[in-house]
Amino acid sequence: MTLRQFEYVIAVAEEGSFTEAAHRLLVSQPALSHQIKALEHSFGGELFERLPGTVRLTALGSAFIPHAMAAVAGAQEATRAARAVGRLEAGELRIATLHSIALGIIPAAIQAWRRDHPRVRVQVHEFTHVDLLTAEMAHGVADVAVGPRPEGWDGPRRSLGSEEFMVVLPEGDPLLRADRGSITLERLADRPWVLYTPDVGLAAVVAQACAQAGFIPRAAVRTHHTATAIELAAAGLGPALVPGNVIGPDFASCALYPDPLIRRELVAFTRPRPAPSALAFIDVLTEHATL
Repeated sequence: MTLRQFEYVIAVAEEGSFTEAAHRLLVSQPALSHQIKALEHSFGGELFERLPGTVRLTALGSAFIPHAMAAVAGAQEATRAARAVGRLEAGELRIATLHSIALGIIPAAIQAWRRDHPRVRVQVHEFTHVDLLTAEMAHGVADVAVGPRPEGWDGPRRSLGSEEFMVVLPEGDPLLRADRGSITLERLADRPWVLYTPDVGLAAVVAQACAQAGFIPRAAVRTHHTATAIELAAAGLGPALVPGNVIGPDFASCALYPDPLIRRELVAFTRPRPAPSALAFIDVLTEHATL
């Protein structure tokens, strides 16, 4: 049984004629009759009573027709729904990213996305480390992932550019006035730091930056989140190294660029054969992400 056969039965029932139904469906009358006979054979009975000049449903046909109409309508609705998703007029976009990126660059991109595709729902999954992000992405948790370049990823990737890190110091710290927008990390070697917990990917970024400056930072406190690190650093617990795009206007006066600059490339990546929504969102990210 096929949906096309169901459409033949519906047309014959509505037209009351095999000939008129064939004209309506743009098929030959013998082909239509053959398909209906094949369907009747599978049912073990006739769907139509052939009368002079017309046809009408048998009891078997009357039992069958509402289900045939429901099946055809359901298939048409499924087709419309799939086409709507393909045209980005419906459906859902699932984004996987890191906590700091969800706070920094994702909101502006989603805002732009919602203006163009208001009927596509957005779901954001946040992770602490790129390894977790990559593993969950491979298992299908999202349509597109945004994070540092993942090692060993075989699917499509697009570079979004490099985010720059900044050092946050306590409000009123003399170094904020003495330095002209930048500071070497060596000058902060003797201070206790606001660090990240080991399971957070940024912990490795801070450790590497400090190692290149010739010291291992002492922890005044550890946190999972960049927003918390900014608050704690501004409150005087110690310097913090955070992506510059997560520092809001309230703390802009507390931030300096490290010298030399510390950068991290960010990419958007998908599994093979990405969904149209994923490709469209990557385009939005490329245009609106502020790194």
